[in-house]
Amino acid sequence: MLRLPTFTYLQPTSLADALRMKADAGPDGMFVAGGTDLYPNMKRRHQDPKTVISLMGIADLRRSDATTLGSGVTLTSLAGSKAPDAVRNAAALVSTPLLRNMGTLGGNLCLDTRCNYYNQSYEWRKAIDFCMKKDGAICWVAPSSPRCWAVSSSDIAPVMVAIGAEYRLAGPQGERVVPAGRFYHNDGINYLTKQPDEILAEVRLPASDGWDAVYHKLRRRGSFDFPVLGVAAWIKWNGKKVGEARIVLGGVASWPQEVPEAAAALEGAALSKETIESAAEAAYRPSKPMDNTDFDLSWRKQMTRVYVARALQELRERRART
Repeated sequence: MLRLPTFTYLQPTSLADALRMKADAGPDGMFVAGGTDLYPNMKRRHQDPKTVISLMGIADLRRSDATTLGSGVTLTSLAGSKAPDAVRNAAALVSTPLLRNMGTLGGNLCLDTRCNYYNQSYEWRKAIDFCMKKDGAICWVAPSSPRCWAVSSSDIAPVMVAIGAEYRLAGPQGERVVPAGRFYHNDGINYLTKQPDEILAEVRLPASDGWDAVYHKLRRRGSFDFPVLGVAAWIKWNGKKVGEARIVLGGVASWPQEVPEAAAALEGAALSKETIESAAEAAYRPSKPMDNTDFDLSWRKQMTRVYVARALQELRERRART
């Protein structure tokens, strides 16, 4: 049985208190919200904070309205909210009902990158020699690589990047706002631009001025599993044509991977069958899934083309009904 290590648990009731507690704890302190990611990682000794600072008692992080979402909102609440369809759908596709009741928006957006060689028990990892992401010096996915290739497995992050959301961060030096697309690094270890002593406090949604978005997820089982491919497609309409577009892939890189080539194939054109095929092909080419999650990697790459086409077809059908 995997057991949690010993740690001190703190429960601040305000952002200021949480930031002060993190400053006191230093590098040995970590923030936690629902804990559905951190606590399993602690059991496997991926992360070993001596002080855990819970954010769930901070009421400000659970406040939401038509334009902002508090990072402490549970995934269950988000799935039933008045957020954009793509956001609600992505939240509803995360894991199981029990974990959605605990997991939060902020937790999913900051989800640790995953890999078959990393997300194992301490004893398993020790037996093969530890990987670069924790305790070792080699990436077992690509042994000659100087970097870690662990995968971004968030369902909601690709959607936020696609719709152009912004994140409000609170830290010891004050607050700052960053676009969702600049919140992530393409690096399996340093995958966030957020500093360890900052808190993702709020997500600011773009105005609903003629755009629509969808999210499609590929996984082995229809419940519980992390995505091995996620496709977020966003279109801003200009009459019957595509004015602007963004296609963002999840589960194929260490960050939500935006594919400008796919967007370029859509912009200025009607969303016809031929246009959709061109965009799907453009998204397929740079999609380079690694052999560190479920399914055969070559098949997953093929599915990029299929799932982008499905997402765009859904947007086309929705537009036809309006």
